Amino acid sequence: MTVNYTLESVLHQVIQGDPVAFAKLYRHYRTPALKFCTSLLKDTEDAENMVHDVFIKIWERRATINPSLNFNSYLFTCLRNLAFDHLKQLEKSQLLKQRYVERMQVMNNEHPDDEEARIQLLQVAISSLSEKRKLILRMNVEDGKSYQEIAEMLRISKNTVKNQLVKAKQLLREKVDFALI
Repeated sequence: MTVNYTLESVLHQVIQGDPVAFAKLYRHYRTPALKFCTSLLKDTEDAENMVHDVFIKIWERRATINPSLNFNSYLFTCLRNLAFDHLKQLEKSQLLKQRYVERMQVMNNEHPDDEEARIQLLQVAISSLSEKRKLILRMNVEDGKSYQEIAEMLRISKNTVKNQLVKAKQLLREKVDFALI
C-alpha cells in the first residue's frame, strides 16, 4: 500500500463496495497469503485457489468487516481454517480410496470368478450415467485429469466437477454392490 492509503482507509472503501480499493487490498496481501497457504498445503495451485476463494468471501462479506480490528489476523485466520478444512478433506478422500482398494482386493480374493461379472456390471452402470457425468468420470479416471483441469476444459466450476464425480461414483457403487448381493 502506498503512503497515501492507510489500511484502515482502504478497508473503509472496500466496505463501501469500492472495487479499486479491493484490488489494492488484494495486491497488498496476495503474496504473503500465497506463501502462507503454500507452506500449509505444499501445492501452489491449491494455495492460489484458496487465496482467491478467501478474497471472494471477503468481498461478499465486506459489510461485516470491522476496519478497526486487525485485518491481517482476520485474513490469515480465514486462510488457515480453509487450508485445514482442505487438508482434512484430502485425508478423508485418501482414506476412502484406500478402503475401496482394500475392499476390492478382498472381494477379488474371495470371488475370483466374479471379476468378469463385476466388470460387466460396472460397464452397464457407467452406461446408465448421464453424458456429462460419464464424461467427467472418464476424464478423471481414465485420463487422470484433476478437478481443476476438468473444470477448465468443460468451463464449469471445480465444485461442480467434484459433485458430479461423487454422485457418479456413489451410483456406480450402489448398482454394482446391489447386483452382487
